[in-house]
Amino acid sequence: MRILVLAGGFGTRLKTVVANVPKALAPVCGVPFLQLQLEHWLSQGLCEFTFLLHHQADQVITFLQKNQSGHLNDCNINWIIEPTPKDTGGAIAHAVRELGLVGDFLTVNADTWLGGGIQDLIKATSPTMAVLKREDISRYGQVHFNNCGRITAFTEKNLCREPGWINAGLCHLHAELFKDWDGAPFSLERKLFLELVENHSLLAYSLKTDFIDIGVPEDYHRFCRWIEADRQVPL
Repeated sequence: MRILVLAGGFGTRLKTVVANVPKALAPVCGVPFLQLQLEHWLSQGLCEFTFLLHHQADQVITFLQKNQSGHLNDCNINWIIEPTPKDTGGAIAHAVRELGLVGDFLTVNADTWLGGGIQDLIKATSPTMAVLKREDISRYGQVHFNNCGRITAFTEKNLCREPGWINAGLCHLHAELFKDWDGAPFSLERKLFLELVENHSLLAYSLKTDFIDIGVPEDYHRFCRWIEADRQVPL
């Protein structure tokens, strides 16, 4: 199954420690984060990637081109550059239109590490969002779902440090969801997902796996320490 990789963000929060490269290429123990991601995705059976790019797109493209003759040799890799920032939903809608996509596909954030779950989401019914239990959801907001796994509401992130379920940044979607796109930027989280919840059609798939979003310095450094320790310490 094709996976669309959201990699066009500006990485504003990480610029204090990683200023000259996009988040996806942040150095981790001497190698770009994206190299570790791709190796990890390949180990989970993925081989068809489309990168959705904008900010510093040339650097990501150069990285991909250099690696296509190496461990990505057997993969189908391409990319799409947004002419203007279109937010998460607009980036996916733009890709669906440009590629003429039909049917199902996965979406994932380039800067979010998940220990597993790819094959589970491939088998899930679209539309499905992977969710994770966290002891502190203040940075992420909360996903609420019923006993049938149907998502019923979202709670915006706030200062309350409490346990709950969060969006893991991995989704199984289908092209039909984007057929009426008007070309304007829009957010998956603040528009499409809310509409799907209103229609009682968005499902949650709970994962129990490693998770980290390297978008802030604290978590970026924590991920670096985890890799340095050969992944033998808690993430």
